Amino acid sequence: MTESISKNRERAEAAFSLTQTQHLSRSRAVSEIDAVATARDEKTARLRALRLEQDAIALARVANTKP
Repeated sequence: MTESISKNRERAEAAFSLTQTQHLSRSRAVSEIDAVATARDEKTARLRALRLEQDAIALARVANTKP
C-alpha cells in the first residue's frame, strides 16, 4: 500500500510541477507583453508631445508672418 501511495504522490507532484511551470511561463509572457505595451505607450506619448510642439511652432510662425 505504501508503494501505491508513493506512486500516486509522484504522479500528483509531477502534475503539480507541470501546472506550476505552465503558470510561471504564462506569467512571464504576460509580464513581457505588458512591458512592451508600456514602452509603446510611452513612446507614443513622447512622439505625440513632440508633434504637438512642432505644430504649435508652425502655427506661431504662420501667425507672425501674416500681415
